[in-house]
Amino acid sequence: MADAEVVEVPVLIVGGGPVGLTARALLERWGVRTLLVEKRGELSPFPRSRLVNVRSMEIFRGLGLAGAITAAGFAPEYGRVRFRDTLHDRDFATAAMVGVDAPVPESPVTGVVTSQDRLEPTLLAAADAADPADAPVRFGTELVDLTEETDGVVASLVDHRGGTETRVRARYVLAADGANSTVRQRLGIGTAGPGAMGNFTTVVFDADLDRWCAQQPAGVYFTTHGMFAPLYPEGGWAWFVPTPEDTASADWPGLVSRALGPGTGVRVDVSRVQHWVMNAFVAERFRHGRILLAGDAAHAVPITGGLGMNAGLSDAHNLCWKLAGVLNGWAGPGLLETYEAERHPVAHRTLQQAVANTQLMLRVQNRRREQLRSGEAAPERVELPWSDRYFAQLGLVLGVTYRSGAVLADGGGTDSDGGGTDSDSGTEYLPTAEPGRRLPHLWLTEHRSTLDACGEWFTLLTPDPARWVRRTAAPWPLRVEPLTDEHTDACGLGPYGALLVRPDGHIAARWHDRPPGDSALHDALAAVTGSVVPG
Repeated sequence: MADAEVVEVPVLIVGGGPVGLTARALLERWGVRTLLVEKRGELSPFPRSRLVNVRSMEIFRGLGLAGAITAAGFAPEYGRVRFRDTLHDRDFATAAMVGVDAPVPESPVTGVVTSQDRLEPTLLAAADAADPADAPVRFGTELVDLTEETDGVVASLVDHRGGTETRVRARYVLAADGANSTVRQRLGIGTAGPGAMGNFTTVVFDADLDRWCAQQPAGVYFTTHGMFAPLYPEGGWAWFVPTPEDTASADWPGLVSRALGPGTGVRVDVSRVQHWVMNAFVAERFRHGRILLAGDAAHAVPITGGLGMNAGLSDAHNLCWKLAGVLNGWAGPGLLETYEAERHPVAHRTLQQAVANTQLMLRVQNRRREQLRSGEAAPERVELPWSDRYFAQLGLVLGVTYRSGAVLADGGGTDSDGGGTDSDSGTEYLPTAEPGRRLPHLWLTEHRSTLDACGEWFTLLTPDPARWVRRTAAPWPLRVEPLTDEHTDACGLGPYGALLVRPDGHIAARWHDRPPGDSALHDALAAVTGSVVPG
């Protein structure tokens, strides 16, 4: 590549799925230039991920995208799963996706059932709306090699459409290139977990199924002949099934028709077929020098429960403000070490929950099969082996606790004893303003949440702004936000206390009452960001 074009950019993003596109939008908000490369020639035409959970919608609310994503998705009543023998039979079990089927008091937003191919164009346009020249995207461009240097990374790219070669010099590389990540493999980073859990096929088709589904909507219908999911509010379906042995000669319209059940007489028009592997693993490391893994490149989880993409979006949210701080000079490079410290334990917990989801789903279906085989009269309902809150995972989604050098314990020291969540089951969430936790949602005004006070800055929430605003915060971006007396107890604050909230909405420090000294805020910001700034 001696004669290859040479491009210099602060951050190279590898992978144009939801995680890479969200990272691009977040970094653009921070004024960080990026180049995103995607080896596919276009955005994925397949539905793939089906659920944007409540925490991801909070992230998109901060980017100003929540309204567009909700408008393109399904109505809240589709936030439900249904179990049937065939699609045209009655439900023998059903469960709500809490936080999706209706609003929850713990958040200002509601999750959305939508297809990934509807989500990605919205994310692509998010950074383009500002200045696409500052955040270019190259489709049909594959990373083929990368080399770390002292002050950056050199990546070799090939454009498969024109055959041109490019050499990119980046300060950092964010690898969001999927479960079969080229970057992870080239770095020799291993994985832990079950690994490949089976080969599956997604068949996208059109058919008129309203007579069985319109009055009982759901985001997913589990049947004994595969999983059916509506794709778009205006129509379209997907059938998810273990991959048949002879895919080359498979009669896909016939297979879908038979899976719908005998005697349906429904015309099936198949438009796309995709074969894929269900993976279950967590990378041994999320960082290799200046190269950082996110999304499926860092952790791939089974699809049951809709946790995988959403965990990847939280990766990007956690990482991008740290990259921006280092690149913009108000954070030390050591801040990036907290990314793995905070997200790696969450990835393991997410994998455990997704595997448990799959096992529980299979238990429901197997129990039904046993009833049918035994010839016993089937009951009206099959008791679900989970609570109604199971599919919400609110404890895992909203209750994540970060422990790292970017969190100061209530006593004032860094909290670096590992990470995790506040619940063994992942189903229950108890809001708290403890350091390391997501800032509780409280309404500051009729339409403005405490979470809306967070953005491309640190936020200081306090009932006594005058006392705190005098305390220097330079060079860190900081906004001081008044907190009404009605919310101080919920945040564990006295009349002169304060919460220091990171740009990702997690609490960095808490002073229950008046600060211990004039430099308390300065010292906390310096400790959290790993900066060396004179007080």
